Amino acid sequence: MNIENINDILPLVEQPSRYLGSEINSIKKDYNNIKLSIALAFPDLYEVGTSHFGLQILYHILNKHQNIAAERVFAPAPDFEAYLRASNIPLLSLESQRPLNKFDIIGLSLLYELNFTNILMMLDLARIPFYSKERDLSYPLIIAGGPCTCNPEPVADFFDALVVGDGENVVVEMAMSWIHWKENACNEKESLLKAWSEIKGVYIPSFFEAKYDEHGFQNILPFSARYSKVVRSIIPDLDYAPFPDMPVVPFGRPVHDRLRIEISRGCTRGCRFCQAGMIYRPVRERSVENIIDISNKSIGSTGYEDVSLLSLSTGDYCSLSPLLENLMASYESKHIAVSFPSLRAGSLTPDLINIIKKVRKTGFTIAPEAGSQRLRDVINKNITEEDIINSVKTALDMGWQGIKLYFMIGLPSETDDDIKALIDLVYKLRKARSRKNSSINVSVTTFIPKAHTPFQWSSQISLAESSEKIETIKKALYLSGIHFKWQNPKVSLLEGLWARGDRRLSSLLVNAYNRGCRFDGWSDRFRYDLWEEAITDTGIDTSFYLLRKRSLLEPLPWDHIDTGISKEFLISELEKAEKIEISNDCRYECGGCGVCDFVRIEPKLSCYSDEVAEKKTSETEEGKKHYKKLKINFSKMGPARFFGHLELVNIFLRSIRRAGIEVGYSEGFHPMPKISFEDTLPMGMESLCETFYLTVTDRTQPESIAKILNEQLPEGLSVIDCQEYVPAGGADSPNIYSYEASLRAGSFCTESLKLFETSANFEIERINKKGKQKLLNLKELVKTIKITSYDRLEMTLSSESGNMVRPGEVLKKIFPLTHEEIKTARIVKLGALKNRTSR
Repeated sequence: MNIENINDILPLVEQPSRYLGSEINSIKKDYNNIKLSIALAFPDLYEVGTSHFGLQILYHILNKHQNIAAERVFAPAPDFEAYLRASNIPLLSLESQRPLNKFDIIGLSLLYELNFTNILMMLDLARIPFYSKERDLSYPLIIAGGPCTCNPEPVADFFDALVVGDGENVVVEMAMSWIHWKENACNEKESLLKAWSEIKGVYIPSFFEAKYDEHGFQNILPFSARYSKVVRSIIPDLDYAPFPDMPVVPFGRPVHDRLRIEISRGCTRGCRFCQAGMIYRPVRERSVENIIDISNKSIGSTGYEDVSLLSLSTGDYCSLSPLLENLMASYESKHIAVSFPSLRAGSLTPDLINIIKKVRKTGFTIAPEAGSQRLRDVINKNITEEDIINSVKTALDMGWQGIKLYFMIGLPSETDDDIKALIDLVYKLRKARSRKNSSINVSVTTFIPKAHTPFQWSSQISLAESSEKIETIKKALYLSGIHFKWQNPKVSLLEGLWARGDRRLSSLLVNAYNRGCRFDGWSDRFRYDLWEEAITDTGIDTSFYLLRKRSLLEPLPWDHIDTGISKEFLISELEKAEKIEISNDCRYECGGCGVCDFVRIEPKLSCYSDEVAEKKTSETEEGKKHYKKLKINFSKMGPARFFGHLELVNIFLRSIRRAGIEVGYSEGFHPMPKISFEDTLPMGMESLCETFYLTVTDRTQPESIAKILNEQLPEGLSVIDCQEYVPAGGADSPNIYSYEASLRAGSFCTESLKLFETSANFEIERINKKGKQKLLNLKELVKTIKITSYDRLEMTLSSESGNMVRPGEVLKKIFPLTHEEIKTARIVKLGALKNRTSR
């Protein structure tokens, strides 16, 4: 089949709406007015990337500048990648379907080591050489940011520049520097890289040389003494940092399908294993007023029905109680839920408990990390077994249905007794359940000694030892009410390799990619056998990077990256761990890590006491509202044919919220908007007229619905008319719908149609959910069918409960068409006919 562009691919792949780029709040600019184009590339699937608010922040910041166009691109799923390669189509951006190699800059997100092969996949599909030394100015500049840049060395050879630390200001400085460089007609890449190197937080790998001594240790040597360290960029005050109040609303089902607001950045607890807790210091809390302002504007611009408050430790936010009180007072009558992903054990105060009772209960997450108190003190977790048990009991008593517990194995100084203590702790929590139908979900991962933490000199346990420990825990926790999950130790091994490696690993990445490694973080795509082959082929000694304890005098691959934390502090914390001494929360007592200068950079806490809650609609006022049902007709054409039914319902519900239409809700603990659709169109089918019913307040004017809803709907969906619904009398009769089908490839065989017309029976087989077979006779369901040209036909089909057939099924059964010919056919539902048509 001849594929000319990605629109020809969309009917053939799963979840095609991933690739549309027409989401609400997405931005498309006229390139005639653009000086700089940037592709924000996320090396994972759309559902993962659209859930990352760091990408949303950069998209928002860059597009605020009229002369900059920022567009998005995500790693294509394997089926889409295969079609791109087979049809020789390059990887394109979402917004304008612009080839990636036509952008001036490509900015990649480095969030997870096992996404690294996807970076190569995206560059490969964009026809861009992997190594920076192989790219001249005919190619885009390749930059990156994210937590993996705190040890950028394993991928440094692929990038022209990397951003270390908070990127909000840095990315704008880099963009302006590029525009200035371009306007001055500079034709040297070196001059731009030199200008970028003068921006705090920017690492230019080509300005450093990797040398290896007789022990195999990497030493990074700068070419200039003036640029020997890369100092992390830090936003001192989040209230003055840009944050999107019109975030893109993804199609489909993203991993986090809700409004997500960062309420603070950084953590003060000082857990010695936690890289994020170290590299995002100091803690900076957004003010309650700022959070409420962002939330209100974002709810209005997105139509989300759930707000999630995010930080490394949400329970530590100083003004959490008044923040929740304000948000809940404002949103309760609007049926907007407020949630947060986890709480630290011991952070449940009486005031917080009373407020949380109103929060929608799903899963409650606590991370003890270690089973014994000794080991928790070693890692400076600063929670007791009593804290953990009381927090779990409180959560279950307050209505949470399930508890999630996160542990690590292989922590420094861990013994068999610590593993036994982990198992015993889970037993105690299981016994402490007040409701036996509640579940305890235990998740275990292998500890990885990450860069810029006190344990960066520690070793990682071997694959065999990790597997043995997991098997011991698995057998012990094989009990009712306990669900045990673990990260594949082979995944942990590779993650550790890339987290602790140096520039010699770049050849390994290319080798593994060329063997077919992709989406290594996805269990169904992970191919450790291919990684083993690549490791053998490149001669990489994984034990050198993973299994040995490193000397405090040994040069580390990341020594030139200055996160602000002194090496002396990390060593002192390591010594405390060895002595089983704890360190205090630096929110209240400075530990002397070196990050803060107490002039510009210092902990910023939210101090809030005044009540600014909006007046809540009382139940009595709510009960006085009167409702009516509306019948709304709409068309689903063009790109909207790629929306699945549940996706379509979600799009309409959020459009209704954005339009400010007051709707009726069901009763019960989890009220749902009263909306119902007349038909469930299969993905890929268009329709000139579909119908849904919506319950609204009696003051809603039906004649205004079409205009205000159409302003909120994405391309391809359009409300035709709206009227108050009046039930028709009499018994329902089977509906008959007319359709038009046109083939993009292939033709309709007249002989096949004659065979159908002359047959007494023409059956198709259906298998229901219970596995039972049912036969449907197409002769009874196909009322008319007529070929109007070699590639076009018209048909009318009968539809009733339990006996219904779709046009695609009819085409497949009657005509000798391939799967691709049917999938790419354009099928349009023209409308309903009165039940008087006969074949």
